[in-house]
Amino acid sequence: MTSDSVVIIPTYNEKENIELIIRAVFDLPKAFDILIVDDGSPDGTADIVRTLQKEFPDSLNMLERKGKLGLGTAYITGFRWSIDHKYDFIFEMDADFSHNPKDLIHLYKACAEEGGDVAIGSRYVNNVVNVVNWPVGRVLMSYFASSYVRIITGMKIFDTTAGFKCYRREVLETIELDKIQFKGYAFQIEMKFTAWKSGFVIKEVPIIFANRELGVSKMNGGIFNEAVFGVIKMTFRSWFREYPQKQKAKA
Repeated sequence: MTSDSVVIIPTYNEKENIELIIRAVFDLPKAFDILIVDDGSPDGTADIVRTLQKEFPDSLNMLERKGKLGLGTAYITGFRWSIDHKYDFIFEMDADFSHNPKDLIHLYKACAEEGGDVAIGSRYVNNVVNVVNWPVGRVLMSYFASSYVRIITGMKIFDTTAGFKCYRREVLETIELDKIQFKGYAFQIEMKFTAWKSGFVIKEVPIIFANRELGVSKMNGGIFNEAVFGVIKMTFRSWFREYPQKQKAKA
């Protein structure tokens, strides 16, 4: 452990991107450790990481899983590992450069210096769409899915499906990770919703989201269907559940 912060990067077939993204994070002016959670990538992604671990033995970590088990479970596995290793700030980030590593510093400041418990790298702050190289149809689908979730849940968050985030460790220790039910991209909605219901402060940090240039996207229409229809069930269940609450700071 060389930093107070760890960036969790789930991977499946990211051999074109993985070394580039790791070096980009380690080149930042603030120190971040990295945890790769690889789901048995057949393209050799994990082999590349193992080679890089010889160069970065203290700051580059990897958990290997047997097969493609879902984005949500990958992050929860990473969250538990990060909590066990006592990181204060725990990040989610994609491997494909759709999230600019330089924005990690802005997310960190939103939590470490500006009072946030969760910081979201937001594509849609104040209804401004900051997306590059996406087809128009996909932009509209994503934007209106986020708007729909905001209306149904009541969360005051513009980018409800965002996957670029920073959590204070307290959030992940509080929100009962074993009760998170979604495994796909709706996992991102459920994590925000649960943190919000638990009384944590969520801040949105404007970012520019860029479509991947290398490798193959894992996004499909079914992912958005899960996000749109699953949120009704999630909201309904919340009416009959008590959420553990953020502890108030002692005077």
